[in-house]
Amino acid sequence: MTLFRANSRAQWQRREWSLLTVALLCLVTWACVTGALQRVDHLIHDAGGRLFAPRANPDIVMVAIDDRSINAIGRWPWRRALHAQLIDVISEQSPQAVGMDVLFIEEDADYPGDDIVLAQAVARSGHVVLPVTRRSEAPQAAIDAPLDLVRQAASQLGHVHVQVDSDGVVRRLHLFEGPAGSPLPHFAIAMLCAAGNPQPGCRGTQLPPGGGEWTRDTLRVIPFAAGAPRAPAFTTYSYIDVLMKRVPPDAFRGKLVLVGATATGLGDMFAAPVAPESDRIPGVELVAHVLNALVDDIRITPAPLSWNLVFNLLPVAAALMAVLLLGPFTALLACGLMFVAMLLTGAVTTLATGWQLSPASGMMGVLLCYPLWSWRRLSAAAMFLRQEMHDLTQDGVKLPAPAPARSHRILPSDFLERRIHAVEQATQQLRELHHFVSDSLRQLPSPTFVCDSMGVITLANAAAARMVEDTTDDPTGHALAELLGDFVHIESATPLLPLNPYRWSEVPGQQECRDDKGRYFLLLCKPFAANSNAGWLITMVDLTDMRRAQKQRDEALNFISHDIRSPNASIITLLEMHREYPDQVPMSELLPRIERYAQSSLSMAEGFVRLASAQSQTYSLATFDLAALLEQSVDDAWAPAQDNRIQVRIDAKPDAAPCWGDRSMLSRAIGNVMSNALKFSPAQSVIHCSLLAEESDWIISIRDEGPGIPPDKRASLFQPFRRLHENTLPGVQGIGLGLALVRTVIERHAGHIDVVSEPGQGTEFRLHIPRAIPEGH
Repeated sequence: MTLFRANSRAQWQRREWSLLTVALLCLVTWACVTGALQRVDHLIHDAGGRLFAPRANPDIVMVAIDDRSINAIGRWPWRRALHAQLIDVISEQSPQAVGMDVLFIEEDADYPGDDIVLAQAVARSGHVVLPVTRRSEAPQAAIDAPLDLVRQAASQLGHVHVQVDSDGVVRRLHLFEGPAGSPLPHFAIAMLCAAGNPQPGCRGTQLPPGGGEWTRDTLRVIPFAAGAPRAPAFTTYSYIDVLMKRVPPDAFRGKLVLVGATATGLGDMFAAPVAPESDRIPGVELVAHVLNALVDDIRITPAPLSWNLVFNLLPVAAALMAVLLLGPFTALLACGLMFVAMLLTGAVTTLATGWQLSPASGMMGVLLCYPLWSWRRLSAAAMFLRQEMHDLTQDGVKLPAPAPARSHRILPSDFLERRIHAVEQATQQLRELHHFVSDSLRQLPSPTFVCDSMGVITLANAAAARMVEDTTDDPTGHALAELLGDFVHIESATPLLPLNPYRWSEVPGQQECRDDKGRYFLLLCKPFAANSNAGWLITMVDLTDMRRAQKQRDEALNFISHDIRSPNASIITLLEMHREYPDQVPMSELLPRIERYAQSSLSMAEGFVRLASAQSQTYSLATFDLAALLEQSVDDAWAPAQDNRIQVRIDAKPDAAPCWGDRSMLSRAIGNVMSNALKFSPAQSVIHCSLLAEESDWIISIRDEGPGIPPDKRASLFQPFRRLHENTLPGVQGIGLGLALVRTVIERHAGHIDVVSEPGQGTEFRLHIPRAIPEGH
């Protein structure tokens, strides 16, 4: 059910995201095609143009018909003889070209001779450019051109039209305008032609035939040059100063000179991005900016629609992918970065690429992407919380009564917050229940694993972690079959769990197993539900102690039924033989043999009782001198050593060796090792004893010169009822309990035993006993 609902939510999410993607991409495409956000694009382009404006070329100079000149000469229009004089003054310094941005359309009725004077001055200069304009906005509009007399004397003609955007600001123009088939170049192109720099479309002073439809070609964006606030970007001289020769002698030498009106109320004035909001720039300055771009070969055109679409749609698509795949904060950060990247790209890359991209449509899409998707996700979250509350109620979870809303935490009108608070309380109860179950599982004494359907451990209690601590510190996330790889079935010796988790259903619900350490466990394997893919609960019940006790019981029964029974049976047999055949078994032989069998039986029983006592009884712990104990054990071995013609020698020991333990049990353990050395030592040999301090242990070393112990028999050296030399040395008596007692006593004193032996070179037993003594003893 949970998986079905998760799939449903995933399908709903993909459907919602797909619808949002289609809607946003269509909206961005519409805004990009129709230019609905053109004014926002203009703001971005203007900001970028001001930040990265090209420098003003020093070869461009303006002569301004300004307010000071009007006050000095008189009201406009002035006599054309003054313009002729100005051209002569400028031409004396050999400029590259002179652009007279003044219309001379009609003859001067007051001073007819001035037209001839102006034409002669224009002709003498040889590099004068005159403007032409469109007479009206009608499709078949005619051209307003200078007087034929003046026009024929000029070098080039050029139009001075610009394109005003929807917000009334001039940012673009067409380099060629005019009747179809023969458009005129812009005034700035005509200036370069007059300066001797051939440009496409230069046609001298020839006028196109009228009557054709007015056409425009080669749209360009004007890259306005940087200049001081409220001052022209280019070097500017006043008309009256030039006329009176109050300018430097080389002010116009080799320059491109533009003459035009800048006085208030005189000539054409335009709103431009470089002008303050309350000011406008004159047409002659606009021509200077266009001329500056042509001289520096700066070509900026609006990006094609196809490229604008790609530029705007790709970031929106990336933002949509970000909100789908990334987390809330990361997605918000990604959307913000894409928004800033589009803003900077639209503002900065114009000069570098030559294309003016319009990012406003894409920025709008990126800006809407995150809140719209968050709104849909918020609605989905509210629906999910409502469904979860319903499901929790259906599952029998007792939900708390709604708490009264508090202004600092839950607003009564906040629907989502109320839902979140209710689910929070319900999940808190489930979390506490989960913690209770988890803690209970962790405290179970038997190793318990919880695995998923693939056999990977998702939860393990402390006992389970201790059981596999040699393989890994944390079993969570590991495959259980690999961690239990050394566990095999106790009868078939096959692996406990198959590596393929799909075969776990074939594993019996309980089976006994063992590992390579000799531990025995009962495996309890139970799936969570009828469907085995839901998960598995594996419990390992430790049977090691029970199996060891069972083994000891079997050994005790075997000992009682065979080893102790055998001497007693021999005694009864001797007595019966003596009764039936008194002559064959005389009393002089009967009593010693009965005594020998009785002593053997008593010795076996005593050894068995001592081993059982060493394993089960409580030790009487106290402080004693281990060096003195070793001396006593050597003294006790003196008599049997003399009988066997063996020397027992203490090679090294400290004056005192304080130790904490049960003196009698340690004495018995040392005595058993000594007795064992005496049994296997040949006549005329020496048993070497020593007591040394090593790190935190006392080490009692007892080394004989006997036959040694083969490597294949050392593993069973300390097991009860094992006689390693029963076949090779049958004359050596014993029942195999002495060394078992030694190991039990030493291990109960937190020590251990090392055995160093080579066949034919004797054996050394090293008993390690801790030196630490509890405080206060």
